[in-house]
Amino acid sequence: MAKFTFAVLTASDKGSRGERQDMSGQVIRELVEEIGGELAEYLVIPDELEVIKEKLLWLVDERGVDLILTTGGTGLGPRDVTPDATLQVIDRLVPGIAEVMRMESLKKTSRAMLSRAVAGQRKRSLIINLPGSPKAVQECLEVILPALPHGIEIMKGQTGECARQ
Repeated sequence: MAKFTFAVLTASDKGSRGERQDMSGQVIRELVEEIGGELAEYLVIPDELEVIKEKLLWLVDERGVDLILTTGGTGLGPRDVTPDATLQVIDRLVPGIAEVMRMESLKKTSRAMLSRAVAGQRKRSLIINLPGSPKAVQECLEVILPALPHGIEIMKGQTGECARQ
């Protein structure tokens, strides 16, 4: 498996003001580095639709990051706009990722069905919305991480075979 670059984008008003430590972003970083990801960017920004869009576009179009993992802003609150920003920048959905995360999370809490997280592709970058809590981030990543390196290889044109041998 070829190395891939990734970015962590934490949407948190309190985190962006330095009022809260970003534990979820650290969980993402540790788990993705374990499977060969190289951290390209780590950003903590406010829950603002235009700011999130701007950073996602910059990470894909300017930085060329292979994988962007967002954390926070996926619920029903008025400031939860991460999925909305993601939908405005992606070229196509990759619905199975969010479906699997919700399915796995439902085994632990019925509140998982309230997640609006999405996953999609822009150019040759994969963007995945993760929940805001460190525990939920870990649970979601554990179920999707095994498939991500292969998906990134396909997206980058490094392999084309999906069938299992």
